[in-house]
Amino acid sequence: MEALVIYESMYGNTRRVAEAIADGLGGAVAASVVPVGDVEEGRIIGCDLVVVGGPTHVHGMSRPSTRRRAADVGSATGELDVSTQINVGVREWLAATRAAVPGQNAVAFDTRNHGLEIITGSAARGISEGLRKAGFQLLADGESFEVGPGPAVDQEEIDRASRWGAELAQLLVEQQTGENDE
Repeated sequence: MEALVIYESMYGNTRRVAEAIADGLGGAVAASVVPVGDVEEGRIIGCDLVVVGGPTHVHGMSRPSTRRRAADVGSATGELDVSTQINVGVREWLAATRAAVPGQNAVAFDTRNHGLEIITGSAARGISEGLRKAGFQLLADGESFEVGPGPAVDQEEIDRASRWGAELAQLLVEQQTGENDE
């Protein structure tokens, strides 16, 4: 089985979480990690699972204006992730993509500031909705991982992301095994 973990990251936190998710998937599923701006057309063909994540900006998915602001702050502090692309984010990718086959498995995640979701918001909700609109079937509910300001994600959250990846792999294996049994 194959999974593709697609991420958008400004300070590297979401990239680190994406890598941890892929690491967790890797026990049962071959997982690749790619920045959203580098996803080649047709790359999701043949993937049993597409995992999509990004940072929470202004209570939801980032926009070009919020990415510019984050890039300005990151450039000034030297904290900008080298994979950052200001004009291409998860929002734009979702608007331009479709599931390779109807009902292809997908799941969303985000990174957000510490605190209650009602205060911080969640990009995973919008990503999940975008995935549904693009014809994907959600394998599981989206997940949020808390980060601090700048490049600050606790090891505890990285470990949790890896465990979540392993849980997703198990769900995928169970789904595939169940389909094969029918």
